[in-house]
Amino acid sequence: MTDSYLYAAVRTPFGRFGGALAGVRPDDLAATALDAVLRRVPALDRAEVDEVVWGCANQAGEDNRNVGRMAVLLAGLPTSVPATTVNRLCGSSLDAVLQASRLVETGDAEVVVAGGVESMTRAPWVLPKPDRAFPAGNVTGASTTLGWRLVNERMPAGWTASLGECNEQVAQSTGITRQQQDEFAARSHRLAAQAWAEGFYDDLVVPVPGVDLARDESIRDGTTPEKLAGLKPSFRPDGTITAGNASPLNDGASALVLGTASAADRLGTAPLARVAGRGATANDPNLFGLAPIEAAGAALRRAGVTWSQVGAVELNEAFAVQSLACVDAWLKDGLRDPELVNAKGGAIAIGHPLGASGGRVVATLAARLRADGERYGVAAICIGVGQALAVVLENEDAA
Repeated sequence: MTDSYLYAAVRTPFGRFGGALAGVRPDDLAATALDAVLRRVPALDRAEVDEVVWGCANQAGEDNRNVGRMAVLLAGLPTSVPATTVNRLCGSSLDAVLQASRLVETGDAEVVVAGGVESMTRAPWVLPKPDRAFPAGNVTGASTTLGWRLVNERMPAGWTASLGECNEQVAQSTGITRQQQDEFAARSHRLAAQAWAEGFYDDLVVPVPGVDLARDESIRDGTTPEKLAGLKPSFRPDGTITAGNASPLNDGASALVLGTASAADRLGTAPLARVAGRGATANDPNLFGLAPIEAAGAALRRAGVTWSQVGAVELNEAFAVQSLACVDAWLKDGLRDPELVNAKGGAIAIGHPLGASGGRVVATLAARLRADGERYGVAAICIGVGQALAVVLENEDAA
């Protein structure tokens, strides 16, 4: 077994639902990210990419037919480069990174590109096929943008509740208040806007050809808890979750290059971080927001690292309430400071294009470790239907 390293990482700006990226097909978004990340390893002959592993949660529209392979072809890579598309819902591109690291560590590949894409704007409506030919009644279309559709009637109703209702249950069980959620959401916007203003994302984010979008479109400068407090609950009349303290619907793509230590010469660049540990966990579907607690713990145990050694955390903010619950649990396990979590903003502000978010948190984590001189960091993401993934990165250049 050999170690796997992260060599390069980029993403597109994340666009709002119906916003600047609405006219861009997801396979074109994927190709943009794939081409851009390979430009970060200029010495590599693109024919020497052993595998492309791509994440996508929807795959019901223009992202069908193995969108990872479509990205390879549209980006102009040789037809000899193989690709696969994986679907672990919100964790799809983080799953792609983990699978890529395993390919490297087992010796099955020396250079792998991982990434993911989602166009929630362009996700189609779908119709079920009828049980018999020529039905006379009406048929209802189902949106594939987010959440359950065409549900199996054998599935327990409590497991197929909306994502928001599931997190209202988390709020009820943890006692996390609306005010706490709004404060967390405002922090996400403030830190994301600050990070962009300070140039942190300049090297991580690449433009989409033909689109005038310089930064993430969902960030709202000047958002305050007081402004967010005026929004109505979205899922329960007396609930705590609003459009302001949950992640929005978005479009975007991310891509990363992983390889062996010996691949550095072929790539023409030094590694950014080592993949030190991985974790995958599952729980009750309605409690998916809490699953990162154990996923991160599992990744740390496999890395031989404790929470006290962690200097940066990137947690995908699906909802403020589940993010707060995860941070509270990690503090009890030894995380030394809650401010280490999402110090450059999170998905509530930046956005959450499902299949691309895992790549975003890994890329941001690696950049933070190097910028701050920290050695170990954790990236984690909750996944609908009761799952989570996490990875531990090590900055071997840290003092």
